[in-house]
Order: sequence, then structure tokens, then C-alpha cells
Amino acid sequence: MEVILLDEIQRSLDYPAVIACIREAIAAFRTGECDMPMPMHLEIASERGEVHIKSSYRRGGKYFALKVASTFPNNPDRGLSTGSGMMLLCSAQTGQPVALLEDEGHLTDVRTAAVAAMVAQDLGRSDTALGILGTGVQARLQAKMHAGVLPLRRIVLWGRSPDRLESCERDIAALLPALEVEIAATPADVARETRLIVTATASRAPLLFARDLQPDTHISAVGSDSPGKQELDPEILRRARVLWLDSPEQCARLGEFQHIRESERGAGAPWSVADFTGLGIEDLYIAEYVYENRKV
Repeated sequence: MEVILLDEIQRSLDYPAVIACIREAIAAFRTGECDMPMPMHLEIASERGEVHIKSSYRRGGKYFALKVASTFPNNPDRGLSTGSGMMLLCSAQTGQPVALLEDEGHLTDVRTAAVAAMVAQDLGRSDTALGILGTGVQARLQAKMHAGVLPLRRIVLWGRSPDRLESCERDIAALLPALEVEIAATPADVARETRLIVTATASRAPLLFARDLQPDTHISAVGSDSPGKQELDPEILRRARVLWLDSPEQCARLGEFQHIRESERGAGAPWSVADFTGLGIEDLYIAEYVYENRKV
């Protein structure tokens, strides 16, 4: 079994190729080509930690994968990253482990940003401004990924912590020096300034409300991935003209969709929402991509 470390993994990632890879993964899921059990979640209450375990196999494929990704918000006080994790790629012929990708949670972050950028691209968006709620690694990756598929000129950023908000602003400005990065005072201000918004927080109460949204707004909600999390007022989902769920079953248990019933849908408002809970098939495809395209 090969062990592939983070620096080698990062050298192997080409963002346009990753977006294409994730598009293939979602197509495989939509056409019923994969086995993908519901995710397992562990809560480490003493540390406010979350552990997510996902797996998948594409029928006829060479591999199956098991992914563990965790978030421990107290880690920065220990000099450690908040996120961690690994992916195990195994032979679908023998069951033997082929590669352990010690990605420290990076591939989960990358494929999450890639699917949001993919949807913006596939919707034919041409936005020059992107709103981001959240100041973690995901905010930085969302800015980078979207800048690769849209003619962005401006990022509008919101977060709860002033220190983390300023740090995120600096990092995005360094990553994308041609773009203007602005700080918004409230989530509603982000919605007033932009029509393309990514929500990437661990919130357990709505941050955006239907009254905040402009016509033709699209929201990619990636923060809600376990029971009780919520970034959007349920009215946004009830009234959305288009509601895109990466997995209806997962979203009903883990995503924004857990807060409404399908029977409540009105579907008349001039905005769209993509509810992302993260698919095991995406983990399989990105692990296979790295393993077969790794650069030593």
C-alpha cells in the first residue's frame, strides 16, 4: 500500500480537471452507477468535534474508497489545523488497500468547492461578484475555484469573528490579487451586493432570509452537513424556482432540506439553491484522480 502525503496530493491537483472529475462523479451517482451508503457522523462533545465517515464504489470501477474527515474547532489553540482526515483507496478486485491518502482533510475541502464552482459553471452564470459567508479554508477555496470559472472582479466576505474575517480577506487578496475583496457587516449586506452566494459556515440558525435576496440570486449552501445545522431560512428553499440537491436522501437528513418538507415547496421565487451535503462518490473520484495523476 502506498502512502501519499499532503504535499504530493496538492501537487497533483489541477482545479479545472478536479471540477471535471467531480462532474463525472455526480453523473455516476445520478445514473445509479454507484453504491453509496449514508454517511456516518460522530460527535466528540467534549471538544465540539465532528467526524464524518463516507464510502462509495462505482460498479465496474477499479477501486472503492473510505473517507474520514474531522473538524475540531479547538485545534488552533494547540497549534493544529481545525480540519483533518484521510482517504483509503482499495482494489475492487481483491479488496486490498492500494493507497492511503493522508490529505489532512484537504481533498474533502477541494471537492466541496469544486462542486459549487461546477454548478455555477453549468448554470451559465457570468457573475463578476461572489458573496461568501464564512472565513475558513472553504471560503478561500470557493473564491479560488469560482475565479477559475467566472469573470469575477469582486469578492464580498462575511464572518462572525473580526480577526478571522480580516485574515481571510488578506488570504483571498493574496490568492487572487486581481480581485477586490470587501468585508460586509451582515449576511444581508452580502446578498444586497451579490447575486451569487456561497454559504460555508457551521451555523445552526439561518443567516440568510428570503427578504434579503435579489432576483436571479443563486446560493450554493455547503455548510449544513449534519443534523441541526442550518444557514438558510426555510422560506428560501420553499420558494426557490430551482432547488438542486446533491442527494435527496442525505439532504433530508443532513442538509438545508432537513428543515422543510417537499410538500411545502412553492417554487415561484426568482432564485435558485443548491444544497450540498457531500457525496462519498465524490471522495472516490477525487481519490482515484490523485492516485492515478500523482506527481512525485
